[in-house]
Amino acid sequence: MALVVLLRGVNVGGHRIFRPATLAERLKHLEVVNFGAAGTFVIRQPIGHAQLRAEFARRLPFDAHIMICAGHEIVRLLTRDFFRGHAARPNIVRFVSVLSRSPRTALAPPLTLPAAGEWLVRILAREGRFVVGVHRRHMKAIGCLRSLDQVFGAPATTRSWNTFAAIARTLEQG
Repeated sequence: MALVVLLRGVNVGGHRIFRPATLAERLKHLEVVNFGAAGTFVIRQPIGHAQLRAEFARRLPFDAHIMICAGHEIVRLLTRDFFRGHAARPNIVRFVSVLSRSPRTALAPPLTLPAAGEWLVRILAREGRFVVGVHRRHMKAIGCLRSLDQVFGAPATTRSWNTFAAIARTLEQG
């Protein structure tokens, strides 16, 4: 089964800049599919997690958190209806955060950030290493998403639900 690699904190605010398409080209022996500038890749060639992590680390010009998921985990995640009762609106983004490891805390969603005042992030569910929610299109929401590291006790990287849907379509196409 294919693997999915998500890099954390790359190409953000002028820091840790690199070209994902160039990296994908350098890893073509692994049949890599690149998804945009955020550092999201599908790996179609069979490879172990440790070897894949080393392949990415060796080619990145900086240290980065490298999250690796089995493709079937993402396909399964996308079959769930986490957003029932949360109508799609232009100012709301559906997202998935991937934790680098299973969380140390057993917080039970729903969870709202910040805890007081107008909400910016709502955690709707957690499935293993995946945290699913919605956030407002607001600059302060980024800080709340960064706080997921502390909330769950593990580094996290976030992508839109639409990115995960595109990954799932690619995985299903083989």
